[in-house]
Amino acid sequence: MHAKKTSSIRQKKPAVGSDLSSNRYSWRGWWWPLLAIVAMLGVLPVISLLDLAGQSPARARAWRLSEIPFDGAASYQVLKELCQIGSRTSGTKGMERQQAWVEDYFTKLGGKVSFQRFEARHPLTGAKVPMANAIIEWHPERKERILICCHYDTRPFPDNDPDPRRRKSLFVGANDGASGVALLSELGKHMPQFESKYGVDFVLFDGEELVYDGSRDPYFLGSEHFAREYVMNPPAHKYLQGVLVDMIADAELHLFYEQNSIRYARATTESIWAVAARLGISEFRPRIVHEVRDDHLPLNTVAKIPTCDIIDFDYPVPGARGTYWHTTNDTPQHCSALSLAKVGWVLHEWLKEQK
Repeated sequence: MHAKKTSSIRQKKPAVGSDLSSNRYSWRGWWWPLLAIVAMLGVLPVISLLDLAGQSPARARAWRLSEIPFDGAASYQVLKELCQIGSRTSGTKGMERQQAWVEDYFTKLGGKVSFQRFEARHPLTGAKVPMANAIIEWHPERKERILICCHYDTRPFPDNDPDPRRRKSLFVGANDGASGVALLSELGKHMPQFESKYGVDFVLFDGEELVYDGSRDPYFLGSEHFAREYVMNPPAHKYLQGVLVDMIADAELHLFYEQNSIRYARATTESIWAVAARLGISEFRPRIVHEVRDDHLPLNTVAKIPTCDIIDFDYPVPGARGTYWHTTNDTPQHCSALSLAKVGWVLHEWLKEQK
C-alpha cells in the first residue's frame, strides 16, 4: 500500500502534495496564533480548538493494552504467525499456505468462507498466476451488508529498501500485508454475535501488489476483479458501505483522513473518526494529509460502494527521513499489539452503531 505520485488507479503511492509540510490541508504553522486570539476572546474553549486543529481529542488518554476490549495481543500473534510463513506473494506456495490458514481459521469461528478465483498475468514471465479473493460471510441471510476488507498478498521484494543489496531479499510484509488479516482475525471473533439488521463480509484481496516495477505493473488486481464481478454479476445482497484497513499495526500509529475516502465516502470516514474521538483514541486525526491510491478505489469508482481507507502511510512516523514501507524493516518488531487493539476497537464499536 502506498500513496502515489501519479493519477493511475493501479498505483498506490503518496500523491503529489502529500508531504506534511506542503499539504494544503495542514493546519501546521498558523493555528497557534489563531488559538491564542480565540482563547483571549473567550469565543471557544481551548480544547475545542485543539480538536479542530487535528490535535488530540478532548477525551484522549494513554490507553493500556489490557484496558481495551479488543484483544490486540491475539491479533499481533496472528501477524507474527503470518510473517513466519515468509513471502505471501500471489500464486506462491506461501500464499497457498496462508489461504489454507484463512479457510481453517475463519470456518472455525463460524464464518462462511469461499474463494473468488481468477487468473492474472505475471508481470515478468507472462505466465498465468492463480489468484483468489477470500470472502468470509457473517450472517449471510441478511441482504443489506457492510464490507470490511484488506489485502493479504505481499509485494515480491522489498524494492524500496535503502540498501540496494537487500532489494531482492525476503519481504515478509508485517504491516503492509499481515496487519489487515491480523486485525480481521480478532474482529471475526465478535461477528457471530453481531446484532444488527446488516450482515458483514470480510474480503481479503489478492494481487494488491503483484508488482516488480511500480511504473509498469498493475496494482489492485483482486479488488478490481471483485468490483467488476459485483457490477456484472450482481449478487442477491447489496453492500451499503465499506471499510478498507491497510498498514494499521505501525507501532507509531497516525491515522489521518485519506483524500479519496473523503471524496467518495465522507459519511463513512467521518463516522469512524467520530467513534475514535468518543473513545479517546487520539491516533485518529481528523484532517487530510495523504491521497492514497489503494484497494478502496475500485470499490468506489467501479462497484459504487462508498468505502474509506484506514491507513497509516507514515511508517514509522510523519516527517521521517526514511520509511519502512516496502523495505526489510517492515517486520513484526516495528508493529504493535496496542495499535491493532486501538484500530480494532474503533472498527468494532463503529460496526455496533450500524443498526
